[in-house]
Amino acid sequence: MLDRVLEPEVMEDRNEAIEYNEMDHGQVNRNFVTDLLAAGPIGTDCLDLGTGTALIPIELCKRDEDVRVMAADASTAMLELARYQLEINNLITRIQLHCGDAKKLVFEAQFFDTVMSNSLVHHLPSHETFLSEALRVLRPNGLLFIRDLCRPESMEQLDRLVETYAANESEHSRQMLRQSLHAALSLSEIRHLAAQVGLPNDCVAMTSDRHWTLQARKH
Repeated sequence: MLDRVLEPEVMEDRNEAIEYNEMDHGQVNRNFVTDLLAAGPIGTDCLDLGTGTALIPIELCKRDEDVRVMAADASTAMLELARYQLEINNLITRIQLHCGDAKKLVFEAQFFDTVMSNSLVHHLPSHETFLSEALRVLRPNGLLFIRDLCRPESMEQLDRLVETYAANESEHSRQMLRQSLHAALSLSEIRHLAAQVGLPNDCVAMTSDRHWTLQARKH
């Protein structure tokens, strides 16, 4: 297994945020929302941690007219782009942007029906507080739905994934994916972290050739 190599926790560079936003995440985002909705009732109030430019909350609101989303990110550069996305999609009243640290949430306990996150975990240097905070603000029987990249076992596998999924992107975008894969957790690592906060081992599974998904209900 490759050693984990951390990348910056917060993408504050505006040019990098713009390039990230322009990468083709469409199918990944649609798959995330499809699987989230298939997981059962998500309620009305959702929290999206590491929302980036809020593309997943936008996709979710287009497909569920009753949902409202608190879209949180630590990057002001990302949230500036997110506000533009909300305006052009007429979703300012249903998606609220919040700048904050996912490891130190300001929200009250049991505040949200669903807590979701896509591709945030690999940015975090440590994760126990993140999972604990996500569960703290989740209502009983609320849905925790987290998806992220899975660190490959070898550089050869990593390079194949980059070639498969970023062949048409810029060299800088390819390097961003390469770094993200190198910073990601392995399946065993995320299962260990889930167990530490009292989640069952089988709540984490591989759901593509490069993603794991954690799906659980709060007891």
